[in-house]
Amino acid sequence: MSLTFGLTGMDPATETSLKTAFDEANRRLGGTWQLLPETQGEYIAVDMDSMYGPMSWLRLHAAGKTVIGLTSAPRTQADFRLAQPFDANSLLQVLNEIAPQSAPAGLTPAPEPQDQLPEEQPQPLDGEAGATADAAPASTEETTRPREPASAAVAQVVPAAPSMQPHTPPQAAAPASIPDPEPRTLAEWLASGRVQGQLKLERDGVALLLDTAQRQYHGPAALKPLAGHVGSPLEAGDFVPVKDWSAEVAALGAPQPLSRLVWFGGLLAGQGKLMPGFDPQARYQMLKWPQTEREYPKHFRIATAMMKGPATLGEIAEASGVPEADVTDFVNASLATGFADIEHLPEPEAETPKSGGLFGRLRGR
Repeated sequence: MSLTFGLTGMDPATETSLKTAFDEANRRLGGTWQLLPETQGEYIAVDMDSMYGPMSWLRLHAAGKTVIGLTSAPRTQADFRLAQPFDANSLLQVLNEIAPQSAPAGLTPAPEPQDQLPEEQPQPLDGEAGATADAAPASTEETTRPREPASAAVAQVVPAAPSMQPHTPPQAAAPASIPDPEPRTLAEWLASGRVQGQLKLERDGVALLLDTAQRQYHGPAALKPLAGHVGSPLEAGDFVPVKDWSAEVAALGAPQPLSRLVWFGGLLAGQGKLMPGFDPQARYQMLKWPQTEREYPKHFRIATAMMKGPATLGEIAEASGVPEADVTDFVNASLATGFADIEHLPEPEAETPKSGGLFGRLRGR
C-alpha cells in the first residue's frame, strides 16, 4: 500500500495547521507516511467546507485518488472523513483507519512513549539497533521541507507540478506516477490552484475579471452571457494578468462570489446527465436552501421539491413538474457547490433482545 498523503482545496491557514498535525501524527506512527504534492499523493485531504472543496473532490475522484474529506458536517461523500476542527489525534485516527498495519505493533492508536508499559516497548533484535539508528533520520528530510508560499498579489498561471518519484530501493521500485490531467473548464482551473491573482478572461467579446485571492469576480450581472467562459475548454494562455485592476473593475461593477461561477459550471457540465462518479438511481437531498437564479425560474420548484426529503431524479422531476434533464443539471450544480448530497442511510442498529420472565410478559401485554 502506498502511504503517501497530500492536501488541496483549502485556505493557507488550514493547510498550515493540517501539515503540522500530519507531522505530529506521522511521527507517532514511526514515519510510515510521506507528505507529497497532490499530484503525487495517493490519499488527498480536501476541505469540503471551502468554496473549491467539492470541485476538488470531483477532480480527484475522477483521477482515481482516495479523498479524505475535511468537514464539520456529520458525513461526507469522500472516502474518509476528518472532522473539523481537527488535531493530530483525530488525523492519526483517520490514518490508522486507512492503514491499520502502519501503526507500530502492540500499540493502541499512537500512544506517546511515556504512556507505554516497559513490556509494550519493542526491543530491537541483536544487530538491528545500529542499523535502525543510522536509517531513521533520512526518512523525514523530504516530508518536512516547508513549501514556498504562493503570492496572491501577483497574477500568475502556475505550471503543472513535474512528476516526482519518492526514493525506493531498487528491488521495490514503483512505476512512475501519472500526472493529473490538464484542467479544461474554468471550475477545474480554479480548483487546481494553478490560476492565481487578478486575471482577465474574455469570451465572445464579454470580459470577466477574476480575483482568486478575494474569491470574487467582476462581470455581467446575468450568468447566461458567461456560458462560454465556464462551459468551454480553456488553456493557460486564456488567463491574462490585469495591470490596471482599478480601472478594469470600475467598468464592470460590484464583485460577486466565485462560487456562483462554480455553480454555473456545474449546471452546464452534464448537459442533462449526472457528472461522473454519481449514481443516476441514487436518492439526492438538499443540505441547505440554495441561491436560485432569476434566469432559471424552474430551479425554485426543483429546490422546493428536494427540501422535502431525499428522492431520485425521477421523483424530483415528478414532484416539481420539471423535465428530468433540467433536474439533473440542477443537482449537478448543487453537488458542485455543496448544497446537495447523496442520501446516506444510517447503519442498522443491532436488535435488542426481548426481555424474558414475568416482567417481560407483562410489558408485552
